[in-house]
Amino acid sequence: MPAMVEEREGSSLVRLKGVIDITSAAETKNVLLYALTSNKAIRLALEGATELDITAMQLLYAAERDATKSGVLFALEGVVPDEIKVAMTEAGLVKFNFQQ
Repeated sequence: MPAMVEEREGSSLVRLKGVIDITSAAETKNVLLYALTSNKAIRLALEGATELDITAMQLLYAAERDATKSGVLFALEGVVPDEIKVAMTEAGLVKFNFQQ
């Protein structure tokens, strides 16, 4: 399962693992929507991700935008693999703070 959400007290932890691409877009979108509807802070864990395609990046961008509009925290948690940092930065998604 490339995308999953773990409920925590006060937050939802969204974990992405392996290759997140167009083939897992529907599942990833559903997980993000579930987290957004909880109205809790959303923590995004990418340490298990090996690749994000543009579809996955667009879903993350949209989820972050919607969370911000709703006043919900959307933040990275844990270590982000260098290849994911590079891909997201090259795609213009510098709004995600990759400083650990």
